[in-house]
Amino acid sequence: MNQKSLDMNSKPSFINLLREGRILFEMGITTLMMPALMAAPKGDGHPVMVLPGFLASDISTIPLRKFLRLKGYKDEGWGLGRNMGKHIVDGKRVVSDELIDQVIRLSVIHNQKVSLVGWSLGGILAREVARIVPDCVRQVITLGSPFNGPEGAAPMAARMFKLLNRDLVEKEIHLAHEIFVPPPVPSSAIFSRSDGIVSWQSCVNKQDVLNKQTENIEVQGSHIGLGYNHQAFWIVANRLAQAEGQWQPFQHRGLQNILFTSPQTVERF
Repeated sequence: MNQKSLDMNSKPSFINLLREGRILFEMGITTLMMPALMAAPKGDGHPVMVLPGFLASDISTIPLRKFLRLKGYKDEGWGLGRNMGKHIVDGKRVVSDELIDQVIRLSVIHNQKVSLVGWSLGGILAREVARIVPDCVRQVITLGSPFNGPEGAAPMAARMFKLLNRDLVEKEIHLAHEIFVPPPVPSSAIFSRSDGIVSWQSCVNKQDVLNKQTENIEVQGSHIGLGYNHQAFWIVANRLAQAEGQWQPFQHRGLQNILFTSPQTVERF
């Protein structure tokens, strides 16, 4: 993959933005595919916290959390209300003490490391929590999270974030470079090339930072539908089911070939 194709300043196309309306279709497909999705690997019961995207709350993550509960996990919302971006900086680091405390609390209650699944902005926060308290985090999975730069967001989304968090953006822009490097735990970045809210290039780990416990996985779908996407559901279940300390890159085979439209739908690079 050449440098041009991974230009982090790319913007999602207007056509892809218009295609974000397919979320209802994607939700329907996932409902129809649920019997097949239940054949995904079963979990070991460890706690999984799902962090919502910008302007969203735990309500938006209910379908994914219900699925994870059915697969045997102790599912948790982040419990901090609507994600307005206020937890992204606190003057010294990229995430707030309040969010960090939530993850530590969950780890202590269950006496286990917590897996973090973050959608969009929630994924950026998840990566940073894992960077600060890696002893409490088992792995991180991001869904369309532009951790490689906010310049990759659609103009409307970028303006909304800056409007609501102007003081934070101006004060903490120097911290942005810290989020490019993956956290010191297994990390999977799920993205879609047809994302209409953020550019897919901003949602993947660059070649120079990929390591033995970091990967990029492609699905087909919209940005606002990633939390309801049947491909994403399967991948999340597959990633979470790995035994602690035995993480391996994602490989799709068997029943997964039915869930994905072509061998090129999911790739690691």
